[in-house]
Amino acid sequence: MQKQNAANHVRYYPAHHFIFYPLLLIAISVTVYKYATHPEQQEIWLAFTAAFLFIAWLSFMMRQHYALGNQNRLVRLELRFRYFLITGKRMEPLELKLRFPQLAALRFASDEELPALVDRVLQENLSPRQIKQAIVHWLPDHMRI
Repeated sequence: MQKQNAANHVRYYPAHHFIFYPLLLIAISVTVYKYATHPEQQEIWLAFTAAFLFIAWLSFMMRQHYALGNQNRLVRLELRFRYFLITGKRMEPLELKLRFPQLAALRFASDEELPALVDRVLQENLSPRQIKQAIVHWLPDHMRI
């Protein structure tokens, strides 16, 4: 398995990203083309286009809502637990000063780097990208959704 880092940590679900969405995009393109080239049937093709757009929007939002909501909660809990084990201090007061994208980026920091990096993020208000680039010893997360 390739070592995970800031440059290669994005994960794809092939059935969803490379089959479902491309087929949906093709279907939308065909219905838009038919709408434009068949003026006598524009209402039907407009309805099909609207239906496919609704399916695309709904599938994206449902996937995002459920999977990412659970993942975000787990990221917070994992980070709280790790921070407590390393420092003996609770992280909840610090979380109030951090945005979730910053917390999500911090999860890639090794145990040795985490406390100092949290302090640095609080002082410098680093972006998630800056946090990931500051990590020297990357802790991979191969179980993300």
